Amino acid sequence: MFDVIIIGSGPAGLTAAIYTTRADLKTLLIAGTKWGGQLQLTTLVENFPGFPDGIQGPDLMMAMRKQAERFGTEFVDADFTQADFSKSPFKISTADTTYEGKSVIIATGADTKWLGVPGEKEKIGRGVSSCAPCDAFFFKDKNVIVTGGGDSAMEEALVLTKFARQVTVVHRKDTFRASQIMQDKARSNPKIKFVLNSKVTEILGDQKVERVKLKSPFSVIPNSFRDLPENKEMLKQVQHDTSEVAWEMPIDGIFVAIGHMPNSKMFSGIDTDGKGFIKVFDHYKTNIDGVFVAGDVHDSLYKQAITAAGFGCAAALEVERWLSNQ
Repeated sequence: MFDVIIIGSGPAGLTAAIYTTRADLKTLLIAGTKWGGQLQLTTLVENFPGFPDGIQGPDLMMAMRKQAERFGTEFVDADFTQADFSKSPFKISTADTTYEGKSVIIATGADTKWLGVPGEKEKIGRGVSSCAPCDAFFFKDKNVIVTGGGDSAMEEALVLTKFARQVTVVHRKDTFRASQIMQDKARSNPKIKFVLNSKVTEILGDQKVERVKLKSPFSVIPNSFRDLPENKEMLKQVQHDTSEVAWEMPIDGIFVAIGHMPNSKMFSGIDTDGKGFIKVFDHYKTNIDGVFVAGDVHDSLYKQAITAAGFGCAAALEVERWLSNQ
């Protein structure tokens, strides 16, 4: 029997574990076979307080884990499979074992929606990113692409203009889902260009991103790219402006901004919003008494390591208060 079971091992889950164990609560953390959250996929993290020279994402997560272990958190490096919130104590299962807890903190995070094109996965951290506030600095005076058509894509593009020489927003449709105010901000920025009705089909380069292959109607391809040697001969054969054609754009980086998928579907009975993010009631409580939530699985707005850690701290403090009142 555990006082609290934490599901998830990113900044939110690990910070929550540090706080619950220091409060002398018997804590189990279901870490997963691939523990550590999205920071395990990043390279240099420069915006987490306390590291003036930055820190590698996996190193930061290992340091957090060691700190939680030092205070007595028990870790299970297995994947969560099922939760029974119908009665107390709650039952939390992996493939092999079921554990019982008086309270639960859900900190399963959210996964970036990637394009799923060749060359993308192996270049994450080498020119492919999903977080402009995290990585824009590395593209100072560079040319970059943002893919997407929502508010997050416009926000990414605007952040990047503070560092990049030019930002090209590539969107598969001719209209945006972004709010009009965000569209107006992006369109009024002289550094931002738009290539619509187009999709990235491949990310090219040896060790890092060097260019992308796109598919577009001939009419939307900017003239500056039509005269490039790799495109010139191919585009000569196009007969109509509406003809869809493959072409290449030299680029230093690509930011994928097509949304996030919160890891919430596996929690039966937990209320979520229209996008799948867990609803929060009265300071990090879910709709089930004794079940709390922290991090990107409920946070559709900030999606930063430091805010996730803060949410984890708050959820742990709420758990401590809730248990003491039982």
